[in-house]
Parts: sequence; structure tokens; C-alpha cells
Amino acid sequence: MAKESMPDPHFWGSATVGERGQIVIPAASRQELDIKPGDKLLIFSSMHGKHSLTVMKAEQVTELVSRAMARLSKMEEIARQEEK
Repeated sequence: MAKESMPDPHFWGSATVGERGQIVIPAASRQELDIKPGDKLLIFSSMHGKHSLTVMKAEQVTELVSRAMARLSKMEEIARQEEK
């Protein structure tokens, strides 16, 4: 199975948290990542520490979980075959 390459991190700029807890995503990143008004974004605390956030489009999370489940199912199938 081919290993998927991870894109290099990119610095898009900065954002300031407003009084209502809102931030503005820089225009260049919205364009590059195809984020449009009305898109649902999910916010996770990063696995790298409690002081960072990861923001992903909901549809990307669904796709990521679906691929992970397919891989797990395949591994389970291989493990069952090895038991026989």
C-alpha cells in the first residue's frame, strides 16, 4: 500500500480572537483550502499539546474516519486469516 504524503505545514498569518470568541480565517488560507461561507468546520485540541487547535472541514473528517475504518477492517480480516 502506498504511503500518503503529508503536506508541509504552512503559516497563513495571524488572527485575533474577538469579544465573542470569533476569529477570521485569512483569505489566502480559505482560498487554498476551499473554505466557503456556510462550510462546517470542526475544532480539535491538537495531539501535540493542550495549547493548540486543529481546524478541519467536517467533510474531511468524515473522509479520514472512513479511510481509517476501511484500513482497520482490512487489518482485522488479515488477522483472522492468520489465525486459521
